[in-house]
Amino acid sequence: MTPKKLLSLFIFCLVSLQITTASADDYSDTQALIDQSTIILKKFGEDPEMEWFRNNVQYSKAVFIVPQMLKAGFFIGGSGGSGALLSRDMRTNVWSYPAFYSMGSVSFGLQIGGSASQIILMVMTDKGMDSMLTTSFKLGADASVAAGPVGIGAKAATADILAFARSQGAFMGLAIEGAIISPRAKWNAAYYQKEVSPADITIRNMVTNPHAVPLRKAVAELSKLKTTKVSY
Repeated sequence: MTPKKLLSLFIFCLVSLQITTASADDYSDTQALIDQSTIILKKFGEDPEMEWFRNNVQYSKAVFIVPQMLKAGFFIGGSGGSGALLSRDMRTNVWSYPAFYSMGSVSFGLQIGGSASQIILMVMTDKGMDSMLTTSFKLGADASVAAGPVGIGAKAATADILAFARSQGAFMGLAIEGAIISPRAKWNAAYYQKEVSPADITIRNMVTNPHAVPLRKAVAELSKLKTTKVSY
């Protein structure tokens, strides 16, 4: 098998494992992720280096929070994590309930060791949002991605999605081009007690879960819009 085919197979297995492997603790796993996402979002927003992020959440289409992106490997490296997507209603500025996704990527080459990162993706364009609502898409191929600006006075690159990452308490650049993002259907069903698509959750507002209110409040407060309110 060629290295290219091996790489493609590894990506497929990495993402499929997160999507299809369900346990009796799916609901508790989703709530743990929501609680962690709330903490991570607040930490990002409070950091002095994240001035641009704070000032521009109000202009984003959505935010995607991955509390823990694990990276490990030997020869073939891989990274993976789960995250929550919340979209902003462009008319009312009300933030949606969260939809769950997996995010995974691989790299081919000599490497050893591991690390963990916290990631927030800021969706800036309609193309980026449309990609998030598909069955699966690749960052950098189906939607452009760039590192989010960090530091006072920093300016953003033009991209469909901006990526902010922190590891061991420090903000850092993270190469996530090629990462595949896919909905976690079983987690969404477990959290809302029915089968729903990400669009049903974030666009059509067909379901609710009161346990997600703290996360929605955190996003609304961070966006600093006087007209922003969280509906229950």
